[in-house]
Amino acid sequence: MLPVTLLTGVDEPFRAAVAGELLAAAPAAVLVEYDVSGLTDGSVVRIARTTEGVIDREVIRMDHPCVSCAMRGSLVALLVSIAAVERYDAAIVSVPGAGDTKALAQEIAREAPEELRTDTVVTTIDTGNVVDDLTGDVLIRDRGIATAAEDGRAIAEVVARQLEYANAAVLSGDDETVRALVRAINPQLLVRTTPAGLLGVRRHDPDAAETWTEPGSISAPIEDGPVRTLVWQSDRPFHPERLYDALEDLVSGTARGRGTLWIATQHRNRLSWDSFGTNVTVGVLGPWLADLPADRWAGVGQQHQARSALEWHPEHGDRASYLSFTGVGLDVRELRDRLDGCVLRADEAVHPLTDPFAPYLEGSTAA
Repeated sequence: MLPVTLLTGVDEPFRAAVAGELLAAAPAAVLVEYDVSGLTDGSVVRIARTTEGVIDREVIRMDHPCVSCAMRGSLVALLVSIAAVERYDAAIVSVPGAGDTKALAQEIAREAPEELRTDTVVTTIDTGNVVDDLTGDVLIRDRGIATAAEDGRAIAEVVARQLEYANAAVLSGDDETVRALVRAINPQLLVRTTPAGLLGVRRHDPDAAETWTEPGSISAPIEDGPVRTLVWQSDRPFHPERLYDALEDLVSGTARGRGTLWIATQHRNRLSWDSFGTNVTVGVLGPWLADLPADRWAGVGQQHQARSALEWHPEHGDRASYLSFTGVGLDVRELRDRLDGCVLRADEAVHPLTDPFAPYLEGSTAA
C-alpha cells in the first residue's frame, strides 16, 4: 500500500519549497505537482517526478475549468499506477491553493482502499499574511489564485478549511500569535517551521477528521497570548431581525466562527453558522432531533448527538444555539453581550416577525 501525503496552502512559492524539501528527504518518493497557469483556458499540466527527474507528464483538459475537476479521478489512477510499480515508498501530492484536500482524501479512501492510504495532510502557512488572510474579506479569485470563474469563496474560508482538515501545519517563520491562531482553529494540528519528520508517519484519521469538520460543530474555548475563542450557547432562539442586523458587528475582528443556530422563525430547521473573517454563511443542516424518530438519529452528526444527549431540554429538546468565535485580540465580553442582545426575549412573540434569512436558506420552512 502506497502512503500518500497531501500538501496544500495558498502561498504557491512556499508550498513548492516545502514540497521540494519533503521530496529531497525521501529519495524513493514521488512528487505530483500541478501547473494551473492555463486553468482559464481549460487545461492543467500534471507532473510526477522523483529526485532523479520527471517520470510522468500529462495535460489534462476540462470542459469546466476548475482545480478540483482537474484532479478528480485522474489523480487516483496515477497514484495506483505508481503503487503498482513497487519501486516507490511514498507519494507527495502538492494540491493547488484552490484545491480540496478533504475531497481528495475521501476519493483516495473510496476508490483505492487496497492500494493507497492518506498518511498525512499538511498545510503550509505564510506567517506574514495568514492573520490578514483569516480576518479579511478578499476573495480567492482576487488574490490571483487559479480557480473556477464562479468560485466566490473568500481567502479566509480557503485557509481556514485547509487548516481544519490538516494534521500538520508548516509555518514560513516562527510566530507565537500565528501558532496560537492556527492551533485555536484546529487544536489537533502539529505545528512546525520545517517539514522534517512529516513524511512516513501516519497521522491522518478519516473518522476523527470527519467529526472535527462536522457542519454545525464548535471550537473549544481557548486563551493563548492575544488569541481568544468565545464559546456561547443559548436555549432560547434568536430574534431573526436583530441577528441579521448584527451580523457585521458579530464577525468584526474574528477569524473563524462556527456552530449551530436556532432562529425563532426557523423552528423546524437546525441551521449552521460558518464565518470566515467578515464573510458569513448560514445554511440548513436539517431537522432537529426532537422532530425525528429515534431510528433516524444516526444520520445526524456525532457531535450534535452527543451534545443533545447531555443538554436535552424538557420542552425544546435539542433546539439551542451553540457558537464559537476565534480571533486575535477578540473582545470576548463585548461579543457575548452582542449575542445575548440578539436572543428573543420572553415577552416577544414569534409569528409577527419578519425573517430576513428565509430567502437565502434552501429548504427553509420558516414558521
